[in-house]
Amino acid sequence: MRKIIYYKHIEQNKSSKLSFISLALFVILILFFGYSVLQRNKSNNEGFPLISPVAKIINETVSFINSRQNSKALESIIQNILKNDKNYYGIVIDNLKTGERYYFNEDKIFNSASLYKLWVMAVVYQKIENGRISKTNILSENVVDLNEKFNISTESAELTQGTITWPVQNALQLMITISDNYSALLLAEKIGLVSISDFLKKYGLSESKAGNLYKDPVTSAQDAANFIRQLYDGQLASSENTLEMIDLLKNQQINTKLSKNLPKNTVIAHKTGELNGFSHDAGIVYSQKGDYIIVILSKTDHPLETNENIAEISREVYDYFIQ
Repeated sequence: MRKIIYYKHIEQNKSSKLSFISLALFVILILFFGYSVLQRNKSNNEGFPLISPVAKIINETVSFINSRQNSKALESIIQNILKNDKNYYGIVIDNLKTGERYYFNEDKIFNSASLYKLWVMAVVYQKIENGRISKTNILSENVVDLNEKFNISTESAELTQGTITWPVQNALQLMITISDNYSALLLAEKIGLVSISDFLKKYGLSESKAGNLYKDPVTSAQDAANFIRQLYDGQLASSENTLEMIDLLKNQQINTKLSKNLPKNTVIAHKTGELNGFSHDAGIVYSQKGDYIIVILSKTDHPLETNENIAEISREVYDYFIQ
C-alpha cells in the first residue's frame, strides 16, 4: 500500500526541535512499514512489493512466466510415454477451461507437411466472406501444369496426367477430410502464396512460413496451437464460416494419431500431416469437462511407432482431463 501524505501547512512558530523530532518519527515509521511489507512478501514468496515501475515490470514478467509453467501431471504423462524416444517432438496441450498447459519444444520449426492446408482453408473462407471467391466457383487445372507450378517432380507426383476439376466447396472438403494434395494445390493457386504469407503475419503465426517453389512450408507446435485457438474463438472468420471450418476438421478421415485411441463418439476437430519423416496431428478435443487443444508435431525415422506414441499421449491426456 502506498500512502501519500500532503503537508498543506507547516506552522512557522513550532520550534526546530519539534520539527526535527516529527521528521525523525516519520522516517522511522516509513522504514518500519517498508520493512514489514518486504518481510511479509518474502515469507509468502510473492516477490518484492511494487515500490517502483521496474519492480512492477519484474512482477508482471514473473506472472507471465508462471502462467506458462508446465503442468506436472501432463509432463509426467509425456515423459512416461516418450521416455528415451530419440524422435523429435514439439508439443502443446492447453485446457481452455482450466488453463492447465504443457509445452515441449513448442517453438521448434518443423516441415508443416499437410498442416499448411489449415492456412489455405482459412484464407479461402476469408475470401469467400469478402466476395472474392464463391463456394461454387469451378477450379480446374491440368495435372502437368500444376506439378510444374509447384515444382513437383515426376518421381514424387501422385498424378502425372489428366485434369483436376472441383468446385471450391468440394476442394475444401477433400483437402481437409482426406488431405487431398491436388485439391490443396488448386485452392493455393487460386488464393496465391502471398495471401497465405499475409495471413500468417496478420494472425501472429510468426514461426510459420508459406514456402515457395524451392522451400517447403514450415510451422511450430505453438503456431499450430495458436491457429486452432483463434479458429475456436471465432477470430478467423464469421460465426457461420467458423462453424463450417470446424465441421470440416471434425469430419477428418485420417484417424491414426490423436483420435485413434479416444473413446467412441469423442468429438475432435483436427488435421494431420505426414511427409518425408514428419508426422503431425493438431486439433481440439471437445468434452463435458472442458475443451482442450492438443498439438503434437514430430520428425521420426519410425512413423508407425511415433503415431502410436501420439495416439497414446492423446488418450492419456483425455483420461486425465475428464477424471
